[in-house]
Amino acid sequence: MAQSEPDAVSNAGRHATGDAARPVPARVRKAGAVAARAGEPADGLFSAFAATHAADALLSRRWNCMAGVFAGSAAFAAIFAGIPPVHSIFLIAAASLLVLAGIYFVRLGNRVADAPWQRAMFAVPAVAVPMAVFGLGMGYWNFRAGEFLEGPLAAFILASVIATLIQSGKRYTLFTVQIAGWSGLLAWFHSPSAVATLLVLVPIAVLVDRMQAAAQRASLLRREAELRLSRRAEDILHDFEESGQGWFWETDSKGMLAYLSPATAGLFNTSRGDMIGCHLSKLFETGSDSHDGERTLAFHLSARSAFHELAVRAPLRGEERWWSVTGKPIYDSYGNYVGFRGSAHDLTEKRRTQEEATRLARYDSLTGLANRFQISKTLERLLDAPREAQRTCAVFLLDLDRFKQVNDTLGHPAGDALLTQVSQRLLRVVAERGRVGRLGGDEFQVILGGAQVRDDLANLAHRIIESLSQPYSIEGHRVIIGASVGIALAPEDGTTSDALVRNADLALYAAKDAGRGCYRFYATDLHSRAEEKRQLEQDLRDAIHAGALELHYQPVIETATEEISGFEALMRWNHPTRGMLSPARFVEVAEDTGLIAAMGEWAIRTACHDLARWPESVRVAVNVSPIQFANPQLPGIVTSAIAQAGIDPQRLELEITESVFLADDSNTDAMFASLKRIGVRLALDDFGTGYSSLSYLKKAPFDKIKIDQGFVRGATMPGSRNGAIIASITSLAQSLGMDTTAEGVETLDELELVRLLGCSHVQGYVYDKPFDADEATRRLESGLKAVASGPRASRGPRQTMLRKVVLDHEGEIYTGTIRNISANGAMIEGLWNVPPETTFKIAVSDDLILAGKARWSQENRMGIEFQIPVDIGADGRISLKRGVSQEEDKPRLWRQAG
Repeated sequence: MAQSEPDAVSNAGRHATGDAARPVPARVRKAGAVAARAGEPADGLFSAFAATHAADALLSRRWNCMAGVFAGSAAFAAIFAGIPPVHSIFLIAAASLLVLAGIYFVRLGNRVADAPWQRAMFAVPAVAVPMAVFGLGMGYWNFRAGEFLEGPLAAFILASVIATLIQSGKRYTLFTVQIAGWSGLLAWFHSPSAVATLLVLVPIAVLVDRMQAAAQRASLLRREAELRLSRRAEDILHDFEESGQGWFWETDSKGMLAYLSPATAGLFNTSRGDMIGCHLSKLFETGSDSHDGERTLAFHLSARSAFHELAVRAPLRGEERWWSVTGKPIYDSYGNYVGFRGSAHDLTEKRRTQEEATRLARYDSLTGLANRFQISKTLERLLDAPREAQRTCAVFLLDLDRFKQVNDTLGHPAGDALLTQVSQRLLRVVAERGRVGRLGGDEFQVILGGAQVRDDLANLAHRIIESLSQPYSIEGHRVIIGASVGIALAPEDGTTSDALVRNADLALYAAKDAGRGCYRFYATDLHSRAEEKRQLEQDLRDAIHAGALELHYQPVIETATEEISGFEALMRWNHPTRGMLSPARFVEVAEDTGLIAAMGEWAIRTACHDLARWPESVRVAVNVSPIQFANPQLPGIVTSAIAQAGIDPQRLELEITESVFLADDSNTDAMFASLKRIGVRLALDDFGTGYSSLSYLKKAPFDKIKIDQGFVRGATMPGSRNGAIIASITSLAQSLGMDTTAEGVETLDELELVRLLGCSHVQGYVYDKPFDADEATRRLESGLKAVASGPRASRGPRQTMLRKVVLDHEGEIYTGTIRNISANGAMIEGLWNVPPETTFKIAVSDDLILAGKARWSQENRMGIEFQIPVDIGADGRISLKRGVSQEEDKPRLWRQAG
């Protein structure tokens, strides 16, 4: 790249002197600029000289002295030859004036001419004309005398020598001086030999000039190389200082700064002059709270010993800055200590990088909590304490429930934000009692040092679970998760870090198996449970590979016609040793291990295959997990299954839970749109039990809402609000043009209630239990009509017992046996064919008589509904919730009963 004019001049000056701070003559700077404009190099000592020569050095600055030399030479000649002729006087005077005029003529050329040859056109006449005129004057003097006079000739030679000395080093004008002068001197004598001599001298002069120029160039280049070599180290150090990568310092014998790199003052926000003369220690912090680096530096300075790469802190306001300092003592030629000399460079970024690396090695980058390594070290220090009494501690292992669902639906950034909020809540709850760490993913660990009371640990675990289960606001979404906690204590549950963490992990798995959202302490039988779960996972993998999973189909009945309108496909696993397993036993394992995707695809394809054998009016509903729904390949899987089975897409219904709406984004909307384009029906499963709001019903293209069985069960019990909830859901669905299915209907009164409240479909044991594919086919071959059967009314939890009781009906005394009992009624054996609505007084014990009414009877058994609910203890003891026992009836009843 071509240099600019100032750069060329600067480089010429720097390399010519070896020191950028040394001044460069103005004429050389000007010459360098002219050379740069002319496209000539201006680098180095020779280049600077060449640029000066090319610009105005063709004429020496002392050339004006020649005017006096001409006059003085003439006066000298007059001493020996007398007064010169008038013409000679005139010519000598004219030559002196032409010298002065020539100077201005050359200056004019320097201003108007750029090329060297153009400037030479101005310089050569400025020299040649005065010399030629002076030669003419001296020659005329000799010509008038008719001979060569010794005085004028000697004066001419003297002037010629002086002119030569003045123009020494000026190649072209140097020879111009001689040739022009002698030509003027000999012009009056018309001597052929003189002319011939001049003609011979001209090429000789040119040759000599070139030889001299070459020698001069070689000499200059040699001098420049020697100068560069001698100043190279200084230039390198200077450039290093200017780059800001480091700086140099030197002190005297008292530790006062004698030299400091010029750029250093700017780093300390002061001037270099103010720093020179200050003690070296002023550059660094050496107070009582200083680090080891500053104390070590003070030691080396006092001991006069060399030091290398010492880290010290600079006292700069507004920021923390670190330097790496190196130095050694210096001595004079007599061995006397004269001070220290050294260098320093900025260590701040390197130190920050090291600190960040250390922080990342010990702390979690997302939450700022201690990471697995650091929390493990903390536990090891506690367990390795020198005194046995100090080795007591407790370890909490926490796992977030439903976090994976949030991460898969809302995305990883939302998952990260959730983990950050979880860590903040954990820190608030645990506070100063212990240390909180994140092991990775959604796993956390809490270590509590010292002896711990189990009740206190249980209370802390409860508060942790309660805090983490509160709703979170993540990117505008309301997210609810839970937490499970496993607790192990040292030394009871382990004396090493590995053993304690392993046992806390087993306790955590026990909490998950207990339904999540709870805590468990470690117990010795947890090892067998963990092994059982591991074996279950392996068996499930083998079952998927061997095709051992099955689909069972539970009929869905249309309430208006009491006919089968479809089935819900329910996955079952016929385990080789445990028998038939429901999804509740193995779906969680499938989700934790990632097997749910393959199982879900198999269920869709199998259901479509079985559906192809059944009547066109029958549909099949298949459950789709949130993980499947988030898979962009789901529409392709559904399309492929429908095409292979050759069925109408409207016959396939996909049941989706509310949890998919945790990711209320464009991907969810796009998935709904893709599935509807295929033509399948969509059902919202377990409505009202999820984490979303009703807002998604405005845009989600559902064809059906399934009312969760939790709202159906107990809906007919006195005081239950479930009926009102069911009525609201059916009303909402009808307004949106959707069907409704009531799940888990098991009793006739529940069936009657959901019909009355407007449910369009019913599913439950009140009609049929799930069939396998062949049984479902045979059921359809027998017709679509469905008949409800089962208990008349729902009942609370029952306790089996054998207890003799006495019954009184309008004075008639009977004996019977209670076979099972609940808070609201009992099944009594011993009376045959009792009409419904028959009232009894039942003497349960000496001090308890209950009033009841027969609700149903079959042979010698009947169902009794108590007038007043009772409490049943774990030991079978029965007592009234409220009411008054009939004291007056007790003696008569027991007497009549014998």
